[in-house]
Amino acid sequence: MSLQRYVCGVCSNINGVYNRTFPDQPPTLFDFTGNVSALGEAANVTTEVLKIDYNDEVEIRFQGTNFGAAENHPMHLHRYSFYVVGMGDGNFSETEISKYNTVNPPYVNTAGLPKNGWAAIRFKADNSGVWFMHCHLERHSSWGMDAVLIVRDGKKKHQKVRPPPKDMPPCSVSSS
Repeated sequence: MSLQRYVCGVCSNINGVYNRTFPDQPPTLFDFTGNVSALGEAANVTTEVLKIDYNDEVEIRFQGTNFGAAENHPMHLHRYSFYVVGMGDGNFSETEISKYNTVNPPYVNTAGLPKNGWAAIRFKADNSGVWFMHCHLERHSSWGMDAVLIVRDGKKKHQKVRPPPKDMPPCSVSSS
């Protein structure tokens, strides 16, 4: 599966709207759940966007951290239900993949990311469009616990995003 960064062509010149930093791979591993106070890095206040091909099989791994006050997070993806194939305490490790539940995993639209733990979800990107993924604790979205997934159009007519209504006003950017 190839995941690519995406910057909206219409909005690419608007500062702070889209960010080109959606990682292809997680950052170099360190103890996300340990003492992270020395990092001194706050969350981005931009919208992270990931573009996915129609019908891709997607796996997303959420890693809980000890930034601020550690707690569990209800992670939600709009329009999709997904399989929770793995979950655990501490930092995710590649060795966890062999322990995934791929026989009868829970099928949900919100997964609880354990406090100082991780969760792995899988779904098939079979609904083209722009979909919001976020922590269901509203304030956490404002702290950067959100992203946008853009699922590209498929080849068949029923696999494409409908065009906007003819009477929909065009987007505009204020200069203020």
